[in-house]
Amino acid sequence: MPSRLILIETSTSLCSTALAEDGKIICSRRSTEPRAHASLTAPFVKEMLDECGWSAADADAVCVGMGPGSYTGLRVGVSTAKGLCFGTGRPLLAVDTLDILAHQALDLGLVPEGCAGILPMVDARRMEVYTAPFSPAGERLGEISSVVLEPGSFADMFAAGPVVVIGDAAEKASGVLPEGSYIQQCPEAGHMLQPALRELAAENFRDVAYFEPFYLKDFVATVSRKNLF
Repeated sequence: MPSRLILIETSTSLCSTALAEDGKIICSRRSTEPRAHASLTAPFVKEMLDECGWSAADADAVCVGMGPGSYTGLRVGVSTAKGLCFGTGRPLLAVDTLDILAHQALDLGLVPEGCAGILPMVDARRMEVYTAPFSPAGERLGEISSVVLEPGSFADMFAAGPVVVIGDAAEKASGVLPEGSYIQQCPEAGHMLQPALRELAAENFRDVAYFEPFYLKDFVATVSRKNLF
């Protein structure tokens, strides 16, 4: 089925957007500039629309990375996606961050033959990560959870064969978990295309008014130790 999608992924330190048409990415933007999601996400979308000669209303749907991930980043991405949907009447789709990372590993050819599975990992704090096990084909096999990494974590999965660990917590995990393939990457909008198309085909549209990001854990505000005056 012909389709046009606006894709937005802001759940980690990387801010990325993409446009897809008929199952292919035709335009994308990305930036690792710190704390710039709020100032870059909407302009990135406009730049892409202008470049491709689209209006936002030309899209069949808007898909956003729903988390888990950075509280602030997720708020920016979801708010931008909702604004586009409210303004155009187009439906809202959402896919989880770990699903994006699993497909990123597959899209980039990083899953070798004989692999026991994929472990996408999003950094939380200290030795904590957000993760879930995926099959070598990118099918999620368990619930998304918050895990404190320690020797022995995911022992059964690693015992079954080579494991691909991908995400912004991969480097941290490599110092604790057994030998494997550790790919330090943030999720990118272009790699959410297949999950987005799956959601579109299933007509799994989200309520634009009430949809909230998947934080997994409650936001905890910290108090600055610096004296302001």
